[in-house]
Amino acid sequence: MAWLGQPVLIEELLFKTQHGIVDQSLHARMGAEPTNGDGFGLGWYGTGEGPALYRSIAPAWSDRNLRELAAHVESPLFLTHVRAAIGSPVQETNCHPFRCGRWLFVHNGYVGEFHRLRRRLMLAIDPELFDDVHGSTDTEVVFQLARTFGLEKDPIAALEQTVGLIEATAAELGVSAEVQGTFGVSDGTGLWAVRYSTEGSARSLFASNDPATIRALHPENPRFARLSPDDRLIVSEPFSDLPGLWQEIPESTAVTVQHGGVLEERPFVPRPPAPKLHAAGALNA
Repeated sequence: MAWLGQPVLIEELLFKTQHGIVDQSLHARMGAEPTNGDGFGLGWYGTGEGPALYRSIAPAWSDRNLRELAAHVESPLFLTHVRAAIGSPVQETNCHPFRCGRWLFVHNGYVGEFHRLRRRLMLAIDPELFDDVHGSTDTEVVFQLARTFGLEKDPIAALEQTVGLIEATAAELGVSAEVQGTFGVSDGTGLWAVRYSTEGSARSLFASNDPATIRALHPENPRFARLSPDDRLIVSEPFSDLPGLWQEIPESTAVTVQHGGVLEERPFVPRPPAPKLHAAGALNA
């Protein structure tokens, strides 16, 4: 999940919602795994330089330190992720969010047959970024590839090139790999999210409706009355079952959320990076 809006105590969304992300770590209703207990992470932006990060291999529902932090930290922008390990070890360096500089990155899903693609993909990472890979997950490689292809200038275009490279590499190697899932990224000023799958249905992704619509639909709700025009949530599953709160992000779609509550959608169309950029990354490595 990701929040952008007025500063809020993190516990308001992690622990004090009907079906928030911590509840989803035990009882996911739309995810591939109903239980996500192989670690979690929380990344938030505050008064310090860049984002803060707290990650643990403990299940989110049982970590007392997470409850302490969430009850005392207020932030206008934060990302949270709960993990069900697929193939890679349960260790702190494999927990999301991943952080580099002012950027945070999360992923719900997988790269199929990653063990067969990993060497080729890692050789395509900019040599100057290679040392920033600390774990063994497909997600961290995706993050560094996106940085290689211009994440800081255009996050969505960088992810389109990254996914395009993965699919092209799989085709070259005769691997029936697929990219599955949703991606979330932030630089502390905005949010970008993607819902995409090479084959079949992509993992679910929702955005909260604009606050004015929510307040009009539920004028009796004191929490909704406090919503500001800036407030938006991006979530894998709706946090409540109340009608009118959520809009589903369509398949093969990227969204941008900026201050002011502005949410823009555009098609997500993977394409391999320019040959010279791909070749330079592999050659220099």
